[in-house]
Amino acid sequence: MSDTVHGITTGAVARKLGISPSTVRSWERRYGIGPAERADGRHRRWSTADVAMLEEMCRLTASGVPPAEAARAAEGLRSTTGASAGRPTRSVAFAAPRAGPGSGLPLGDVRQECRGLARAAVRLDGPAMDRLLRQVLDAYGTVVAWEEVMAPVLHAVGRKWDASEARYVEVEHLLSWHVSTALRRAGANGRRPLSSAPPVLLACVPAEQHTLPLEALAAALSERGLPTRMFGAAVPAEALTAAVRRSGPAAVALWSQAGATADRALARRVAGTAFGIRGARTPPLVLLAGPGWLSRPPAPGMVRPAGLREAVDAVCRLYEDRARPVDG
Repeated sequence: MSDTVHGITTGAVARKLGISPSTVRSWERRYGIGPAERADGRHRRWSTADVAMLEEMCRLTASGVPPAEAARAAEGLRSTTGASAGRPTRSVAFAAPRAGPGSGLPLGDVRQECRGLARAAVRLDGPAMDRLLRQVLDAYGTVVAWEEVMAPVLHAVGRKWDASEARYVEVEHLLSWHVSTALRRAGANGRRPLSSAPPVLLACVPAEQHTLPLEALAAALSERGLPTRMFGAAVPAEALTAAVRRSGPAAVALWSQAGATADRALARRVAGTAFGIRGARTPPLVLLAGPGWLSRPPAPGMVRPAGLREAVDAVCRLYEDRARPVDG
């Protein structure tokens, strides 16, 4: 007899949905989301309708619905579709998502998508993270997706790691990888940049390893059709100044996560490098990005954006000013 008749095992269900078997068992134990029938009285065998119910559970929790509420909706779906039904339809009504706990992370009052991403991250559910990140980027754009979904979850993971003995290193690494992948995908799908426009250089100062905020800036600028050059983590000062001289950028974003890495001499050197014809040379705008620059006010030729939105706005104004014809 085929699996269609007898159903499939918990391990096979987990592989099919891209989640761990322990997550499937936890949902059954906590919320009663289990197979309608069991072989030999003990062994779990999941029918087509059972699998459809779990798919709905995955979809709802990934979108931020609290697990208990998602379980009620998913169980109702199985009751509606019946044991012989195929994939679930989307006509089953359920209550609008409400904010609630469930990830174990200190999130506060956030978007439902933020809670969904947190739950997927804690259970190391890579496929769910990919789906949700793609959805929020498509729906809201990079700035909102970063500031209201990605960054809050990343910060919550960091706080959880610092404040407890729970080992969230694996959560942070996997979440960071999927966020980076989603941002690069969004950047690659942005508008085609003008080939004649000078680029924006993005680099971490020497000894600085945090690249995700710069990746978010690169994706947001690409959405607006602005050319970028990403140099990544811990760029040596000599390499950065050489890149600035060779490319003649309109702006240079320097990321510093901590005051100990904020290289102000490097920032001044970059801000003092001018390009163009003699008598009309133009230096790049230097964006002092990140909390490492907060101890002192920015020097001439520099701005210190408070977040991604301010950084994007500053760069866009710069390009608009350059494109505006000079009177007289």
